[in-house]
Amino acid sequence: MDEYRAALEATKTDEELLDLCRRRNLHGTPYVFQGNEEAYYAFRQRVAEEFEIGFEEVYVVGSAKLGFSPHKRRPFGLDSDIDVAIVSSALFERIMETIYEYQMQLRGNRKAVTDRELGRYHEFLEYGAIGWMRPDLLPTSFRVRELKTLWFEFFKSISYGSSEVGDYKVAAGVFKTYAHLENYTISGLRSLRAKLQVESGVDNADQA
Repeated sequence: MDEYRAALEATKTDEELLDLCRRRNLHGTPYVFQGNEEAYYAFRQRVAEEFEIGFEEVYVVGSAKLGFSPHKRRPFGLDSDIDVAIVSSALFERIMETIYEYQMQLRGNRKAVTDRELGRYHEFLEYGAIGWMRPDLLPTSFRVRELKTLWFEFFKSISYGSSEVGDYKVAAGVFKTYAHLENYTISGLRSLRAKLQVESGVDNADQA
């Protein structure tokens, strides 16, 4: 974890940051599947079959990929989630189609939602605008009806010892393209790098 954070802090250009993102955050067998690539394949295939996409469009990201959270500075553990990134423009558009009727009901004031639910829905739309679909942000009334079987019940069914990934909660989002996944990941890394560089500057000033 410290080596990764040091490598991130040392990146100077966008090209170096992109290279680190690809090599460490996205490429290769995730930490949670180290030494068991067959299980990783089977897990990806399980998700792919559910949503009728290619297995290569299913990624494990976050602390389950790295073995730690560089942002929280915490190792991957039993209280960690398995974060799945599905990269599929076809699935992205299929889910957006299910949103259409809900949006039309909102426009016509035929769907009653609380202010809190409306806030979450707007957050959902903001993520969608940057190419990331997060069904967990949908208002409860909508989510239960349209996505319970399609989404939440499925990921619940492969969590906590019920799939190759082991005794963890599995959560997922859909990116429209691989470029959207890269850009989102790099955005987080860029913010963390700035924080690390500020902290390093403070430490150097204290030492001086």
